[in-house]
Amino acid sequence: MTEDEARDFVAARCRNAAALGKIERYAELLRQGAGTQNLIAASTLPQIWLRHIADSVQLIDHVSRGTSSWLDLGAGAGLPGMVIGLLEPEREMVLMESRALRIQWLQETIEQLGARNIAVRGGNIRSAAPVAAGVISARAFAPLPRLLDMAARFSTADTEWVLPKGRSAAQEIAQLPRRQRAMFHVKPSATDPEAGIVTGKGRLEDGA
Repeated sequence: MTEDEARDFVAARCRNAAALGKIERYAELLRQGAGTQNLIAASTLPQIWLRHIADSVQLIDHVSRGTSSWLDLGAGAGLPGMVIGLLEPEREMVLMESRALRIQWLQETIEQLGARNIAVRGGNIRSAAPVAAGVISARAFAPLPRLLDMAARFSTADTEWVLPKGRSAAQEIAQLPRRQRAMFHVKPSATDPEAGIVTGKGRLEDGA
């Protein structure tokens, strides 16, 4: 997929020009911020639409479209949560991030983009007040067993999980307890033929 094809991939999933315009503006802010905060790897800047924007947008193909709340853990520079929130302004998006500089950048970006449906929650995930999330995502955040352990308290019977895991997706599922292995499976990435997305639905017990 070329950069132009990646942008077309994103545009095809935008319901209106306003959403695409905000995503384009976010991509530019991400590019500008990369030089001061190392928001994304410098080597990925020439492929920002493929490696980051389209890679984030593809997650909506694996969850129910609608208004259920979405929790993005370890949001970093807002990937994938910021992109999804801009794409679906009717959905409540919560970006959970612990690093002060990232939190400040995310808040400033949300304000510049006028994204009223997106909020940032700072602090450690383990000590954060639990919220019932309709969707939980996390990109390049933690190994799957540790991630699920931290995220269990935010899940319900209806929670949908979309966890990009690159080339280690199947291997990380294999490391889970048997009950969790039955709950999750791997979907192929649309932006990287060698990468996978761990998907599933349901509630995890704390410490399960």
